Formats: sequence, C-alpha cells, structure tokens
Amino acid sequence: MHTGELRDVPDEQYMRDFLAGDAGAFERLVQRYATELFNFVVRFVGSSAAAEDVVQETFLQVHQSAEGFDRERRFKPWLFTIAANKARDHLRGRARKRERSADAVSRGAENEGQSLLDVLSDPTAGPEERMEEDEQRQLVRGIVDQMPENLREVLLLGYYQRFPYRDIAEVLGIPLGTVKSRLHAAVAHFAAAYRDRVERRS
Repeated sequence: MHTGELRDVPDEQYMRDFLAGDAGAFERLVQRYATELFNFVVRFVGSSAAAEDVVQETFLQVHQSAEGFDRERRFKPWLFTIAANKARDHLRGRARKRERSADAVSRGAENEGQSLLDVLSDPTAGPEERMEEDEQRQLVRGIVDQMPENLREVLLLGYYQRFPYRDIAEVLGIPLGTVKSRLHAAVAHFAAAYRDRVERRS
C-alpha cells in the first residue's frame, strides 16, 4: 500500500481492523497521530519529558479501551479527549507534589522551545533575530502556562490544533455555545496578558 493510500484510510477503519486482529492497524494510528498529539500535550503541560509520558499513557489507554470504542464516534476527538484528561491529571499531580518551580527550572535548562510560536521560527535567521524569537517564544509560553486550565485547553485546541468547534465540544465535554464563548474569553485573556507583559518590558 502506498503512502498516499495510507493517508486516505479513515482512522475508524484502522480501529475496526485492529479490533478484528490486525495489530499493525494500531501502529499505523500511532504513527499518524504521535507527533500531533505530542505537540498538543507539550503545550498543555509545558514539559517535553512529561508530554512523552502522557502520549504513551494515552496510546496505552486507547489500546486497552479499544473494545469499548463507540463505532459511531470519530476516533480523533476520542483520542484527544483521553490525552486532555491525562494532561490534566499530570498537572494536578504536579501541583500536589509542588513541582512547578523545579519543572520550570528544568524547562529553562533544557531550552524546550516547543512552544506556540515554533512554527514561525526561521532557521536561517541571524543571532540577533533568533534571540528575539526565543524571547517571543518564552513570552508566549509563559502567558499560556499561567492561563486558567479551562481557557488554556480551549485555546490550544481551537487555535493551535485548529479543531472545529464540534470537536472541541466533544473533547472537553461542553456545549457548543460554551466552546465559542470560552474561546473568545481565552483570546481576550491572552491578548490582555500579552499587552501587559510587553508594556512592562518597555
């Protein structure tokens, strides 16, 4: 089967094939979503090491819960629902263990640049331009990290994963109207925090 043909196979068909005994179908789902899921989770939890753990736990749960998958449901929102729940669990566990400051230090030391503006980074930029980009990424990452959880997750799903409203509603388990109002609030919150940070820097 050619790569183009693989891309045309629906996620739900892979799930049906996996449930029918084709272990390779599950591996193809992992290959299809591993990078996208990691990019979502790392922005959610703020640590690449933690994101790798969350992604592994997510696919493990998908594997273990496959028999209970609703055949009428789309796979991708179900996958991201599991990942979002795992990411929330991680953040709450980290808060209970008072690891926030230690994690922030390690993130700075590792220079984990996988933040919201990475896609805008120009590898050909000179040293001064790259320094400005690094500062911008740190600024955005810091704002998003400090946003309330309900606003942060809807912002990541809506603006950075580009999920349609109905998928966000399914992932977060909230009404469609709430998605729209919450996303509006998240953008307003981010914009106000960004302006405040920039003004304080001036």
